[in-house]
Amino acid sequence: MSLSRAVPLSVLDLSILREGSTSADALAQTTALALCAQDNGYHRFWVAEHHNMPSVACTTPPVLIAHLAGATERIIIGSGGVMLPNHAPLVVAEQFAMLEALHPGRIDVGIGRAPGTDQHTASALRRSEGALGAEDFPQDLFELMDLLGDRRFDTKIGDRFKATPAATSFPRIFLLGSSAYSAHLAARLGLPFGFAHHFDMGGTFEAAEIYRSRFEPSHILREPHMIVTANVLAADSDEEAHWHAKSARLTGYLRRTGRFLALPSAQDAADHPDIDQAERMPSSRIVGEASKVAEQLHQLVARIGANEAMVTAVAYDTEARVRSLQLLNKHWRKSDSFTADREVRHHQVGLPHQ
Repeated sequence: MSLSRAVPLSVLDLSILREGSTSADALAQTTALALCAQDNGYHRFWVAEHHNMPSVACTTPPVLIAHLAGATERIIIGSGGVMLPNHAPLVVAEQFAMLEALHPGRIDVGIGRAPGTDQHTASALRRSEGALGAEDFPQDLFELMDLLGDRRFDTKIGDRFKATPAATSFPRIFLLGSSAYSAHLAARLGLPFGFAHHFDMGGTFEAAEIYRSRFEPSHILREPHMIVTANVLAADSDEEAHWHAKSARLTGYLRRTGRFLALPSAQDAADHPDIDQAERMPSSRIVGEASKVAEQLHQLVARIGANEAMVTAVAYDTEARVRSLQLLNKHWRKSDSFTADREVRHHQVGLPHQ
């Protein structure tokens, strides 16, 4: 029997490094946000992989996932995502199979095909430029699926190796992306799909249409299941929200112009000579008083036809980020007109070990 409920809210955190802070500070803030998300009824909490970036502290999602899953009790913890071109599929499978054994039913493995860094760093990660081609991604994904219990593609790797000796369940696999290519592949494989609307690259509605119209049911998923991730910052007033958003607006603008800096305070961002250009730059960010933000996010979910909404809230002040999650959840739950099928959670947790 299908269970329906309000469209689930989840969180993506990038472990952003603030000016004057350390990597330890950034990871502690991520932990605080995971606990806040759990306490406020959020469905998932994902962390992302980035390398050699001065503003991002999470380089190794499985390590941080292990920490977060141990620090929390109920919320699903996962990667948003692991960049598969950087890793051998067997290594990723072993890491997430162990996480699933430690925290059964609570682990997601979101997979992306971008390197999450520059090409020189990507080459150093795999010690070979030959393994970085996008054309290798489908085969790597098939091997990962094979190792994590989905034997549809018979890559033979699952016959030779086991990700863990005696699995009783496997982590849920999500295909992530920001392009039509990823939407096509997720649809063809019958996998749940996460779209990075927060990248501000466009193509969200096209990708959603491709995924839904071309979806092929699988034993993993009978119907399409899509997560949309958006930049969202809610506060008690529009003025407060836009003040705290200055930090992310500025760093987003600077990143577009090749300048990667730690996150400045709202005051430092307001004083920066490029802040006017940054605030004029078109953006998909949803920023404002919490009830308005919740309504705009509902509208985005409805237009896309998404099954879940995932938010990433970037601000210098930890209390502002915590408050944003609290307020958004409060106003989100006031509406019962949006429902989502939760079957993806139940059908993917217990993939048979073949």
